[in-house]
Amino acid sequence: MRNVKEYYKENSFENIFILSEYFDRLYSNKKVEDEIFRCIKDEEDLDDRASSELYDIRRHIKDAEANIKNKLNEIIRSPSMSKYLQDQVITFRNERYVIPVKQEYKNEIKGLIHDASASGSTIFIEPTAVFDINNEIKELRIKEQQEIERILALLTQMVDSLSSCIEDSIISLTNIDFAFAKARLALDMEAFEPIINQENYINLKKARHPLIEKNVVVPIDIWIGKEYKSLIITGPNTGGKTVTLKTVGLLSLMAQSGLHVPAAESSELAVFTEIYADIGDEQSIEQSLSTFSSHMRNIINITAEATKEDLVILDELGSGTDPVEGAAIAMSVLEYLKDASVTTIATTHYSELKSYATQTVGVENASCEFDVETLMPTYKLLIGIPGRSNAFAISRKLGLSEIILEKATKYLNVETIRFEEILEKMEYERRKATEEKEVADKLLAEAKKEKEKVESEIKNLEKKKEKILMDAKKEARDVLIEAENEANEIIKEIINLKKEKGQKNINKVAEEARGKIRKSISDIQKDLIKPKENIKNPINSKDVTVGMKAYLPSIDQEVTIISVPDKKENVVVQSGIVKLTIHISQLEKIEEIKEKPKLKISVFSENKAKDISTEINLIGMTSDEAIERLEKYLDDAYLAGIKTVRIVHGKGSGVLRRKIHEYLKTNPNIENYRVGVYGEGDFGVTIVEIS
Repeated sequence: MRNVKEYYKENSFENIFILSEYFDRLYSNKKVEDEIFRCIKDEEDLDDRASSELYDIRRHIKDAEANIKNKLNEIIRSPSMSKYLQDQVITFRNERYVIPVKQEYKNEIKGLIHDASASGSTIFIEPTAVFDINNEIKELRIKEQQEIERILALLTQMVDSLSSCIEDSIISLTNIDFAFAKARLALDMEAFEPIINQENYINLKKARHPLIEKNVVVPIDIWIGKEYKSLIITGPNTGGKTVTLKTVGLLSLMAQSGLHVPAAESSELAVFTEIYADIGDEQSIEQSLSTFSSHMRNIINITAEATKEDLVILDELGSGTDPVEGAAIAMSVLEYLKDASVTTIATTHYSELKSYATQTVGVENASCEFDVETLMPTYKLLIGIPGRSNAFAISRKLGLSEIILEKATKYLNVETIRFEEILEKMEYERRKATEEKEVADKLLAEAKKEKEKVESEIKNLEKKKEKILMDAKKEARDVLIEAENEANEIIKEIINLKKEKGQKNINKVAEEARGKIRKSISDIQKDLIKPKENIKNPINSKDVTVGMKAYLPSIDQEVTIISVPDKKENVVVQSGIVKLTIHISQLEKIEEIKEKPKLKISVFSENKAKDISTEINLIGMTSDEAIERLEKYLDDAYLAGIKTVRIVHGKGSGVLRRKIHEYLKTNPNIENYRVGVYGEGDFGVTIVEIS
């Protein structure tokens, strides 16, 4: 039970809420389980360590047994005793150690006789020298058994206190085992869950008899319950009629028993109140019943009890008696069941029933196909087509004289001949339609294959297109990173120059640096910013505000608009420390746009440090979000001249902290970093020193 509970917890099950109740009710007690396995060595014995008392008793038994064996070995190895002994061995009789003595010398050995061999030539004697030791072993064995019973009683009490839980678990485990057995059967049969309806409608697709090997049985398609409530199946013997009836009946019962059925996944079945069947020959010598009588007894019961909520299956209806009378009774029974709206499937050989099904609303013909060329049934069920007897065709194929066949034809009435001709024409049309369908299916399959090929080529082209775009974006990002690094170096030079020469010469150097950066970015723009077609969510120039967020598809980045559109509708956007001048048509809107105050961007502003906090909180962000936010923050802190900042990332699993440290290693502006100490936030923060 514990193993099954662990299996349930370790595996992810979907749509088994019915079984969840059984799994949840399973009881396990590892403590009791371990105690049982600790005490019980196997089905025959307890472990020596089951209790300290048992261990001591068994140790004393081993010592006593070793002592008695030593004494008996001294006796049997004594030269004076060898002639009295049958064998120089120690044996065990009546739970006491004895030695085998020759019958004629039994009075020469002092001791107690315990047994004799079957022939009487050997007497097993317990020498008086080992009486006391044998008695000691006997007493120890009694104590051992008492201790075993005491331990078993304790274990039984432990289990008894849990008996109601265990009994309930056994019931749950039985239900689980039964469910898994049904599932294993479904897998073995390649079965599916049928669609269940309440309209007494059966629509089985590629249905297989559950007891016939799936690689042998021919699947059938059969439907009944909507356009017609009665189905009459005709055809030659051994053609598959009875197997069809049994398939429908068994699959209906399987579905109503909660089993999957060996049929296509979209098959439908109904839940019938009763399923009545009259199949096979039930004649009985003991009850003086003929074949016809036994069938009629079943049919009488069925017609008396069947309702519209039931399924009736009748094999060889009306057989076993005069064909004319049998056909009349069969038609009458079918008419009665039809009028009662009972779902009925019947097989027959009577031509009259074929005509009845053809002419009666609510009744349909079906047949099991027969190949006249091979004289073998195909076992395929054909609904809507009555079966032909094929007696003349089969006889002709087997070599019956044409003279006899011509005379036989004269005995048939005009209606029978005409009906057979109609059936022959229907069969011809069906075969022709089947052949045409096969050709159409083949062409459709080829067309589908070509379509899939074209779609596959389109997908490959799309993948190539995506790869080219990704490569271009990657190359663009590399160029931008290179420009950013170059800008960082220039800014670092400016700051160093500021320290060395003061503010006076800084403006001139700064302007030169700005010009150099602008030229680099302008060169990058010419290579990267290409006209972008099909902008999904374009921005109207009238809606642009400084600080507005937008998406730039050409570099796959979110940017901030830091200028209003000029006369040519160009705007300046910023990503990190990189600024680009682009046309407003190249930008896409981002949902929930919020206005921000106009950015005051000045590399050398002494007031910058006042606007930037020395701490940034990244808790709750993904690694990518955190790195993007941190990158911009460190750039601003660097430009503002801040030397030490505190990054709050939280402790958690440590993933975010590792990602941040990996990024800090690659940032050229970072001189040093460390995790916080006690009072600073411990492992939840990182202290960064900016160069």
